[in-house]
Amino acid sequence: MLATVITAARDIQVQEVDDPTIIAPTDAVVRVVAACVCGSDLWPYRGVTPTTKPRRIGHEFVGVVESVGDEVTRIRVGDFVIAPFYWCDMTCINCLNGVSTSCLHGGWWGAPDRNGAFVDGGQGELVRVPLADGTLVATPGMPASELVPSLLTLADVMGTGHHAAVSAGVTAGSTVVVVGDGAVGLCAVLAAKRLGASRVVAMSRHADRQAIAREFGADDIVEERGAEGIARVKELFDGVGPDCVLECVGTAESMEQALKSARPGGMVGYVGVPNGGAELPIQLMFGTNVGANGGVAPVRNYVEELLPEVLAGTLNPGIVFDLELPLAEAAEAYAAMDERRATKVLLRP
Repeated sequence: MLATVITAARDIQVQEVDDPTIIAPTDAVVRVVAACVCGSDLWPYRGVTPTTKPRRIGHEFVGVVESVGDEVTRIRVGDFVIAPFYWCDMTCINCLNGVSTSCLHGGWWGAPDRNGAFVDGGQGELVRVPLADGTLVATPGMPASELVPSLLTLADVMGTGHHAAVSAGVTAGSTVVVVGDGAVGLCAVLAAKRLGASRVVAMSRHADRQAIAREFGADDIVEERGAEGIARVKELFDGVGPDCVLECVGTAESMEQALKSARPGGMVGYVGVPNGGAELPIQLMFGTNVGANGGVAPVRNYVEELLPEVLAGTLNPGIVFDLELPLAEAAEAYAAMDERRATKVLLRP
């Protein structure tokens, strides 16, 4: 089969690799219908995260189950399934507490499982899925093709944007600012509106992403950054700032922007993958009573909540995909996102 491999910074290759097979009785093998490139994939692509040897990459996919192990009972051959960006059992204490990213028995795509057997990356034609009954969520039937992009967002970006909003405590009537206009930030705008926010401001400098933010319900756009951006945000909210700020980038600058934009006593929900020295300034937070809550998003815990709305067509986060390419052109997909020629790229094996 074909699969995406990163060999070094800015070197993405699509290579012929071995087809996966059932190894453990709790496995499934899924034929990928659609995968995508994540903003976090750009950190190794840009060399921010070093690549010391060639490795498989990709962690978001949907597809159709081709085979299952003898102990898989909930997932069946022929099911259309959503795979979160990690695998988990959904039965351990951490999964039951809503933090399936800390599953006691789980792990990550493109890495060895707990027994040392390789687990495929998500950007390929086939993927071996450990703990299939816990990891995968099957749709009630074969979905319409136009729903596939939105279903794919439930593997990561829609659930992650939702986690930012939930972590910040967004509820009916909340005022919200979203820092970051990538796919996660745009989905955070959508999530905030879905949870009843009365006013949502998207911080964005890019006209194409501003248009998506508006479509997702953003009431205002702020293009300024740094001190000017903080001042502009506070001006929009009676000089004090919003109730909630959703940090969806992961840099020191974006975290500072978020913490200094929130009103005294406000809350920052952070989901941006940390890089570039992002830290929490306790002195600032102590002085303003601004809190911070978030982390790696347990999207598997959110799929059942969001899925019915996607299937009904009332929630359409798939708009974030503004470029679709065949898997064979994965290198171009990375380049397009790196160069901001695309917000998020969908790959079709």
